[in-house]
Amino acid sequence: MTNERPRYRRVLLKLSGEALMGEETFGIDPQVVKKVGQEIRGVHELGVEMAIVIGGGNIFRGLHSSEYGMGRVPADHMGMLATIINAIALGEILNHLGVDSRVMSAIDINKVAEPYIREKAINHLERKRVVVIGAGTGNPYFSTDTAAALRAMEVQAEVLLKATKVEGVFDSDPEKNPASKKYQGLTYQEVLEKGLQVMDMTAVSLAMGQNLPIIVFNLRKSGNIKRVILGRRVGTIISGERG
Repeated sequence: MTNERPRYRRVLLKLSGEALMGEETFGIDPQVVKKVGQEIRGVHELGVEMAIVIGGGNIFRGLHSSEYGMGRVPADHMGMLATIINAIALGEILNHLGVDSRVMSAIDINKVAEPYIREKAINHLERKRVVVIGAGTGNPYFSTDTAAALRAMEVQAEVLLKATKVEGVFDSDPEKNPASKKYQGLTYQEVLEKGLQVMDMTAVSLAMGQNLPIIVFNLRKSGNIKRVILGRRVGTIISGERG
């Protein structure tokens, strides 16, 4: 048993599709999705209510529509379907790990996922079910980052957790520049003014409008989701004031 007390009661976790890909170049790595599920289970066992918005970049990105000779709208629809695949995969892993979960979709696909309805999502959270949300906002031209900010506000999450493959927000790409500097804390305005590529500008602006804090952290480091939930100093926090 543990006496650790979570800092947050309800959170929204943003996972990229690439997070499920591991070291592969496409698709879902079974071991990686299982590891992510185990990390989520550890947080769930603390009594934290968690909603998850997941991307689809490991399968298809609507932004690459021109490479396929197709329009942006149908390409974004394909991207939404990719997120549904990832959401179902994660939801199944969670259920197999003993974590009651529900997969919800922003587009009508009732045979495989519940329709996303705000009140139903909140009800699931209150019943201690993990809610995995696919299809972004259900609209083309909007990223899953923007969907994460929107859903976080709708379900009244206290914080938006942005899981990445690096330690936080840097002044330049740390994978290309070893001398890059990590920020411990940033304001929304600083992120927008500096053009930092942590989330798209629409997502940051939405969060700023409702003063929703964003914590950017490294998903690849085992136990980091739990550390963030417990209030440990992990990653970079973006808020209305300097961290």
